[in-house]
Amino acid sequence: MASKDLEGKSIAFLCAPEGTEQIELTEPWAAVEQAGGTPRLVSTQSGRLQAFDHLDKADTFPVDTTVEVSDHTEFDGLVLPGGVANPDFLRMQPKAVEFARSFFEAGKPVAVICHAPWTLIEADVVRGRTMTSFPSVRTDLRNAGATWVDEEVRVCEDGPNVLVSSRKPDDLKAFCRAAVEAFKR
Repeated sequence: MASKDLEGKSIAFLCAPEGTEQIELTEPWAAVEQAGGTPRLVSTQSGRLQAFDHLDKADTFPVDTTVEVSDHTEFDGLVLPGGVANPDFLRMQPKAVEFARSFFEAGKPVAVICHAPWTLIEADVVRGRTMTSFPSVRTDLRNAGATWVDEEVRVCEDGPNVLVSSRKPDDLKAFCRAAVEAFKR
């Protein structure tokens, strides 16, 4: 039975036009919907985004809005799915970086998984935070001033907002549960 914990709440999912790890988009998306929330796909381009299953093309998804015309005031929280190419592309897009940073400045919850912390590193919002990520991002997070831990999910409240982070698709159950809990606040 679906809960109504997020009823009336809109959650942004920020993704590049290509390279998002599909399961890291679809599982949190379903969790938000099951909790009564409204997920919305935000990208740097309108149209459809191409998701991936590791290195293989998977499904495409319709983009709801772009970073050019949206901002944090339309949303109650932000999810940054991983995939190697997705956050690498996003961190090179000033509007996408600004969009992610604005959730921290507004004190809104953010949930990030796998390689997605790269976008937050570029936004300069991880300093003083305790996070986890895919292991290859560990040094980048430490160099950006974060404390890295090897845990399936980490909820950090030592900053202007709640920051939920996870390492990989195997952690999605815990990640989704923690993200929904953060978005309920």
